[in-house]
Amino acid sequence: MSSLIRRRWRSLTALVLVLAALPYGCSRLAYKERELLYSIQPGTASWFSGLPAGVQQMNIPLDNTQHLHAWWWPAAQKNAPAALYLHGTRWNLTAQVRRITELRSLGFSVLAIDYRGFGDSPGGLPSEASVYEDAQVAWQRLVQLQPDAGKRFIYGHSLGGAIAVDLARRLAGQQGPQAAGLIIESTFTDLGDAAAAVAHTSLPVRWIMSEKYDSIDKIGNVGVPVLIVHGTDDRYVPPRFSQALYDAAHGPKQLLLVPGATHLNSMTLGSADYARALHQLFGVKATQGAG
Repeated sequence: MSSLIRRRWRSLTALVLVLAALPYGCSRLAYKERELLYSIQPGTASWFSGLPAGVQQMNIPLDNTQHLHAWWWPAAQKNAPAALYLHGTRWNLTAQVRRITELRSLGFSVLAIDYRGFGDSPGGLPSEASVYEDAQVAWQRLVQLQPDAGKRFIYGHSLGGAIAVDLARRLAGQQGPQAAGLIIESTFTDLGDAAAAVAHTSLPVRWIMSEKYDSIDKIGNVGVPVLIVHGTDDRYVPPRFSQALYDAAHGPKQLLLVPGATHLNSMTLGSADYARALHQLFGVKATQGAG
């Protein structure tokens, strides 16, 4: 899987360099960029062994013809804090069970969605604009499930971290409290920086890409406490990006670097420190035997 991910990012960076040599805005090249970025794997992840007990499947309407497929997994504790789970690129919800289970064991009820075009959410090739819209619609559903703004959180992993930052920034512009905190894991400053890091190039590809995901320009305006988590052995998204996001964020904030963790397993290897950080920053307590 690692070599496939690296080849995909290098192809994306190569495409961006082609874009630089042609009139910007070529719809075909921009579409190809999105194909390489999202690279959606159809069907069920090979390691998926079924929904955990207690998970409720639902469809969240977008309009008269489209919907988001979602999982709602309420915590055993009544009126527990609730988190909107935003996954990264390529894999759908069936690949997220372990991390969703761990997030729930850390004290949350979890609403997890597939963006349009992923999993059982119908739709064409996603775009930055469409996934932002999907996150906002899903948030409206979370508000119904957990009416207490002091118990609503946004969680995003990898590309989902950038979507989470954008959602938090948008919510901060609304009247009254909307969320209690933002949790982002294994994410990046902006998409161009991430592509350049994986492809090992110093060229300024961030200024050329049509998909921006510019979290570094947004995180200072999210208006809620922020927990930023990263594995020190992440070979795809360097932990220095989380340090930069931490530096750009306003307090209260906390940076948790998990020694030895990769792009995928910070919540597993750093579970005790993760739980401690959630309690210190948000007052959320991990549950025992939550599964």
